[in-house]
Amino acid sequence: MVLTAGSDEGMRPRSKCGGLARVAALAPGKLVQIEYALNAVNQGVTALGIKATNGIVLATEKKSSSPLIDPPSLSKVSLITPNIGMVYSGMGPDYRVLVDKARKVSHTNYKRIYNEYPPTRILVQDVARVMQEATQSGGVRPYGVSLLVAGWDEGIEPDVEADNVSGGAGADEEPKPSGKTGGILKGGPMLYQVDPSGSYYPWKATAIGKSATSAKTFLEKRYTEGLELEDAVHIALLTLKETIEGEMNGETVEIGIIGPPAHHLMGVEGVEGAQGPRFRKLSPQEIEDYLTNL
Repeated sequence: MVLTAGSDEGMRPRSKCGGLARVAALAPGKLVQIEYALNAVNQGVTALGIKATNGIVLATEKKSSSPLIDPPSLSKVSLITPNIGMVYSGMGPDYRVLVDKARKVSHTNYKRIYNEYPPTRILVQDVARVMQEATQSGGVRPYGVSLLVAGWDEGIEPDVEADNVSGGAGADEEPKPSGKTGGILKGGPMLYQVDPSGSYYPWKATAIGKSATSAKTFLEKRYTEGLELEDAVHIALLTLKETIEGEMNGETVEIGIIGPPAHHLMGVEGVEGAQGPRFRKLSPQEIEDYLTNL
């Protein structure tokens, strides 16, 4: 080990290859590297999510560093499964890595085994685990992104007929969870936020990015229980309008929605029991129409 007086780096152990060995930077009560990752999130463009009774809205600003960049190539809202979408604030390359990992978990690790896509919470847990591992592993840094993950979980009704036969419930009684279904009575829209530390929370409405504080304040004033999807889209655009500097149009705003099954997006017809995806991105023209009606 080489020590150099008057130099912080000189007081650190060096690896055999000549580089500085990784030292966990732990301030009192804080992990400094996670603080740096959160700074990257707070410097990113604002993204928000709003949960309605019949769906979810994910919205964000598409900010271009140059007018020469092709707008369609800028995308911050991503499809993970037919019923789950994701948006981010922070470092784009880190986000692309997490999107790839989320898709791999959904399609390879889960659907191949169970013949169905994972519930939103299961996917969020897997992504959060990947992000948390980066905070304590050698030779890596935390992911510099926060995520908003929106999905629709299909409910599993209990086997009421079996309960009736066994005398467990009457025909007019409220269905009760059975051990067979794990107590799941219904699904519906689910919205989660995942932070660089690997922590995650369910939300009714939230925002991330450089204007997250003002956006959350606006959402607190506008959000109501029983909100419909169409109203949620309008509130999302009004919230972005408060935070975006410059013109809002179909090229500078990106919106993804979780809504009714879009059978026209399946690409096939006549498949019995097949259901279209619930997640889709709004076209620039659809966004323009919403902006016109604000």
